[in-house]
Amino acid sequence: MSSILDESVAVIGAGIAGLINAHVLLRDGFTAVQVLTRDSEPGGTWTADRTYPGLHLNNVHGEYRVSPLDMPPIAAEDGRLSGEDIHNYVQAFATQYLKGKIQYETEVCDIRRHPSGSGWRVEVRDVKTGTREERTYARVVLCTGGCSTAHIPAGLGTEAAASAGFAGMVFHSADFGARMGDLLEAVPSEAKDPEVAPIVVVGGGKSAQDICAYLANEGRKVTMVCPDFDAFTAGPKPLPAFIRKSRLLALFSPHIHLRTSLERFLHTTWLGKKIVDFMWHGLVDSSFKAAAIPADSPLRNTVSPYWHIRVNDEGIPQSNGFHALAVAGKIGLASPARMAAYGEDGRSVILDDGRSLPASAVVLCTGYTSSWSAMFNEDTMEKLGLAPRLVEPSELESYRWDYTTLADAPPLHPDAARWASTLYRGMVPAKFINRDFAVNGAVVSPNYGYTTEIAAHWISSYFLGDDMRLPLGPEDALYETARHAAWLRQRYPQIPTALNGSHTSDLAFWSWPQHADDLLEDMGLPVMRSGGNALTWPFKVVDLSEIKKLKEERDARRAQRSAHR
Repeated sequence: MSSILDESVAVIGAGIAGLINAHVLLRDGFTAVQVLTRDSEPGGTWTADRTYPGLHLNNVHGEYRVSPLDMPPIAAEDGRLSGEDIHNYVQAFATQYLKGKIQYETEVCDIRRHPSGSGWRVEVRDVKTGTREERTYARVVLCTGGCSTAHIPAGLGTEAAASAGFAGMVFHSADFGARMGDLLEAVPSEAKDPEVAPIVVVGGGKSAQDICAYLANEGRKVTMVCPDFDAFTAGPKPLPAFIRKSRLLALFSPHIHLRTSLERFLHTTWLGKKIVDFMWHGLVDSSFKAAAIPADSPLRNTVSPYWHIRVNDEGIPQSNGFHALAVAGKIGLASPARMAAYGEDGRSVILDDGRSLPASAVVLCTGYTSSWSAMFNEDTMEKLGLAPRLVEPSELESYRWDYTTLADAPPLHPDAARWASTLYRGMVPAKFINRDFAVNGAVVSPNYGYTTEIAAHWISSYFLGDDMRLPLGPEDALYETARHAAWLRQRYPQIPTALNGSHTSDLAFWSWPQHADDLLEDMGLPVMRSGGNALTWPFKVVDLSEIKKLKEERDARRAQRSAHR
């Protein structure tokens, strides 16, 4: 094992997933761990140039962290975490645990298998000097996420705007933190110029909502254009911990396997379905009521929180928040609609229904694409198994889960029917079960710190060659990933997971505790760690203290199995 521990490991990305993965590897004895990031500071999505006032997470204090470092008190009275809070937290973590281990302003340009068949060649570029260098690493952990490379639909980018003669600023929400000052300077407030055209924000997701609220609170006219809005949860007072931080909501979301009798009752019986439907409909209705959304408001045109992962936690609605400002008419809404083009007059945008809207600037909150295409050529992507896989028509009916709560599903998205991911557990390419390459942070989870920390231990055990529940080889791994892809098509039919594999290689949304248990079980460790009996377990608070000693547990299991050989 000492030879393995002395071999080099590249952790690519310095967000939460990259930082905790590097920390776990170092604690496990890997001596040559390097974190590579193109940024000048740690944080990934939460670096200073990507955060801005009004940017808030769907998390409260104590969430979105990892077990080695507690989160200090925050200023917000309602406990909501801001982008600045997370920025400060990851800075503190990197300073305390990874000093000298992070190489900043080091952009990874190419990753490919070493010609020897062992290890990886990684080409990097110094962001300051432009100098390129090729390095060799024995192992790679890819932690670049899927929220760094902007997706800009054809016809909406800066080239299209320039071609149409559009006079205002056009940029993606990824650049809002860096360019908001210029935007506010370029577009006067309504108080200074009542005739000023609105800033058009394209998209209905959380970043679009936060940006609209920020601009409206700064006195700017703003219009949101979107086909629909994210679902949201809200209430007149904060949810108690036994609801918010427990397994209760996970209980009402089916998993690929149902571990308990209560889950089996809820998701496989007629009465269970009635209870589950009542809960989700009640959650939607109570949230609309808490946010005072009128019955005829377009704000009610949201995706389903049960069938989708576009769900925001608004907590107690604020008077200066998106929904309140939209209801008050301080944020204009063009929905359902999509932006189709820029107007020929240079001062408007054209919607897909033919309408023309005046626009002084355009902020594109149109999502992100995979970060992997900038680091792997097509041949490597295909050979490694990171590229989306074409689904055989026979696969669409090969696997079925006869859960009553999966009846009445929305239509299958065409891209979901066509493409599938081949990442086993959302972390290891199924074609390449070689224990020297893994991905962390590509599984959608609302308790991101908890799940990425367990994943970091899973990956370290995988690299160490520990006895784990793993496919016997690529054929078995491909079978398991095909089966899991079929599950995701049935559970989340409207989400084409494979098209941004670096962000949605797996969807562990409401069922993130079940996903975490699967990883623990792979390592031969206890699951459902919050405790409780047959009646109380759904209400037990899930806390990071449950996983703080995972290294010691893994060490003990390894020693025990060695002793019995």
